[in-house]
Amino acid sequence: MIVAEYENAPNGEKGAILRREGLYSSHVIEWTRARDAGALSDATNTPVPAGRPRKSAEQIELEKLRRQNEKLKSELTKTRMALDIMGKAHALLEGLSESAENEPPSKTS
Repeated sequence: MIVAEYENAPNGEKGAILRREGLYSSHVIEWTRARDAGALSDATNTPVPAGRPRKSAEQIELEKLRRQNEKLKSELTKTRMALDIMGKAHALLEGLSESAENEPPSKTS
């Protein structure tokens, strides 16, 4: 399934598939060779890499949710920093505006 999805994806999308699945292009190359040689397992057409047990659907979902959680934490941190900067900029501009209003007009001749 992943090999077919990868092969049918436009060039710009292939990297996104690999990142989403936590794979490297070498995995796809290995699986493509296995598929072409007729050595793929069961209906999923995904071989079990040597030395690694197959992950359950729950484990895969848990890893996906953990990656998503880390990404959201990072985005939240960036948003909080941006809001802090915006608050400081607002306070600075407000202070400048008040000081400009309180200054006596300068005489120009």
